Amino acid sequence: MQGALVLETVLAVLAAYGLGSVSFAILVSRAMRLPDPRSYGSGNPGATNVLRSGKKAAAVLTLLGDGGKGWLAVWLATLLVGTSAAAALAGLGVFLGHLYPVFHRFRGGKGVATAAGVLFGFQWMLALGTLATWTLIAAFLRYSSLAALAAAAFAALFGFVLLGPSEPALAVAVMALLLVWRHRANIARLLDGTEPRLGAKKAS
Repeated sequence: MQGALVLETVLAVLAAYGLGSVSFAILVSRAMRLPDPRSYGSGNPGATNVLRSGKKAAAVLTLLGDGGKGWLAVWLATLLVGTSAAAALAGLGVFLGHLYPVFHRFRGGKGVATAAGVLFGFQWMLALGTLATWTLIAAFLRYSSLAALAAAAFAALFGFVLLGPSEPALAVAVMALLLVWRHRANIARLLDGTEPRLGAKKAS
């Protein structure tokens, strides 16, 4: 029985990684005949960079797709395997799939929307608090990267408060650290004042 549970967990994680490897920024851009998001702006295949194309609808669809796959991976693992460990590992799997997608030579996005979707799968109050943190920073300071860093710090701290000492709380902390790592170039630009503000058009 234990062996079957391990196998189910492994399969759930692999499926989550495959799902995470689907880049909605690239799919939506192709469907709407927009430039490849990796060819302009920050080069990041994510909703913020797609917004720089000037097409808000494309950015919204990208955001919903990337967030939705994060939630779906956790939900399916919970439904089919039924353990908190499987849900946590599936959340990490879909997040890593977005960061290092097998379908795009392991060059993916920064994972903000996908992480948010994973949080909704874990605990909706934690997800809403993290989303509110991102929204407030982004609205007042107009820096998506700074908002993401603040939201990651919030999630890592309050993950243990709302989820307790659990596998999902640990997964949230790991995702927060990876988000900071993926934003290291943004941190450097924030420090020297060259980071573009949210919504700035940089498409060629």
